[in-house]
Amino acid sequence: MQATADFTKMDCVWSNWKSQAIDLLYWRDIKQTGIVFGSFLLLLFSLTQFSVVSVVAYLALAALSATISFRIYKSVLQAVQKTDEGHPFKTYLELEITLSQEQIQKYTDCLQFYVNNTLKELRRLFLVQDLVDSLKFAVLMWLLTYVGALFNGLTLLLMAVVSMFTLPVVYVKHQAQIDQYLGLVRTHINTVVAKIQAKIPGAKRHAE
Repeated sequence: MQATADFTKMDCVWSNWKSQAIDLLYWRDIKQTGIVFGSFLLLLFSLTQFSVVSVVAYLALAALSATISFRIYKSVLQAVQKTDEGHPFKTYLELEITLSQEQIQKYTDCLQFYVNNTLKELRRLFLVQDLVDSLKFAVLMWLLTYVGALFNGLTLLLMAVVSMFTLPVVYVKHQAQIDQYLGLVRTHINTVVAKIQAKIPGAKRHAE
């Protein structure tokens, strides 16, 4: 019963994250998505020019400059107007930001669930439980060696972020045409896989 309850909670957390991610990627709130997308791009472009330490330091300085300037401005304004509104960030200073033990446990269980599944899948691929799946994985790794030779990690991450925020919208606008081409590609891949399976004896026979 406890395992079922834990799985239900993890599924609920994942569903919530998934819903929020979909809202962002499909630009359902243009202002919110624009802020997130712009922040990611600014961060990644900064990392291409400066070290991680420099970027973190510059971001901290920018944030401190903004908050200190605002604090001084409000203090001067209160002195001139002879008002006593208190600390301008009082609401945020009193805001509860600590994680409860239950929340920490929930996120830890969720992380553990996906890490364990990933490890099991990697074990299945590397120990060739299914020959065809392991061959597919090998081809993917071989292709990634060429990708890695052409682009560094930050460039790939930048391309991935741009794709994440543009491809879903493009797919929605041109879904019929894209589905048609994807169907042709899927059919071709399935045909090639079927031919490979036919030529390799016991390709679909799982390890006992």
